[in-house]
Amino acid sequence: MGFNKLIGNNNIKNVLTEAIKSKNILHSYLFYGIEGIGKRLFAMEFAKMILCQGKDKPCESCKSCVEFNSNNNPDFFIIEPDGNSLKIDQIREMQKNILEKPINDSKKIYIINDAEKMTKEAQNCLLKTLEEPQDFIVIILISSNENSILPTVKSRCTKIYFQNINSSDLSLFIKEKNNTINLDKNMLELCNGSISKTIEIVNKKQLLDQLMQIVHSINKADKISFINSNEFFYENKGDIDLLLEYMYVLLFEIINSDMSKKINCIKAMEIVDNAKKKLASSNNYDMTIDNMLIKIWEEFNEKNYRC
Repeated sequence: MGFNKLIGNNNIKNVLTEAIKSKNILHSYLFYGIEGIGKRLFAMEFAKMILCQGKDKPCESCKSCVEFNSNNNPDFFIIEPDGNSLKIDQIREMQKNILEKPINDSKKIYIINDAEKMTKEAQNCLLKTLEEPQDFIVIILISSNENSILPTVKSRCTKIYFQNINSSDLSLFIKEKNNTINLDKNMLELCNGSISKTIEIVNKKQLLDQLMQIVHSINKADKISFINSNEFFYENKGDIDLLLEYMYVLLFEIINSDMSKKINCIKAMEIVDNAKKKLASSNNYDMTIDNMLIKIWEEFNEKNYRC
């Protein structure tokens, strides 16, 4: 496949492709950017290209590529978190394995996924390998929160920043995956440049359309009718984070279409933020939702009402 079918970050495709062509493969990389942007896919393809024994990389037909595609390449390893963290024992096991020379060719590649989940002890242990790497070793750290990685570890890696994917590329991705669904600009904004978030939103589009109707009814529904929309939130408790996030986007869009409601929308957005904080603090779910809906309706409809 190579990088051609991966979405976005064309500059990174060029950098990594040139590294392959020039055989200028470095010992350690840090791929970082928001969650769900494709960092792992890029790392996998880069690893396959490094290990490929064919002329055009990846050739998909050499022994290395065939083994890679069947998850059996003896020179490729992915280290995933054990539970909620990457532990020092996992790094120590990797270090033992690193001492063994490659089987197929001249390189062995290790991807450390969710590298920000390494404990401090694990990171300090990894540092020893990064400081004195074997000539045949390539280590790729993947992180959605590079601030959680020790400066000493980051300083020994070539940092490659993955930008958020733009809306046009996300729309093309959606069309290729599901030609019957289109997301409007508000839903594309909610995707936040993330492929995994886009997939979630496509799957939840019907739910988000229902929420849009509720938000757009603020000025049309009487107080009781609007508050009765709490049933919608009760039934979809598992998606509440996404729903509140989308409410925020919809309220912001009202500002863009009707500046006379700017103050009301800003107040309503504050109310949504407060509800999110209460739910994060394990406040009573039903009561928090009811209070949020009451306050939002009052903000838009009660004469002379201000928080």
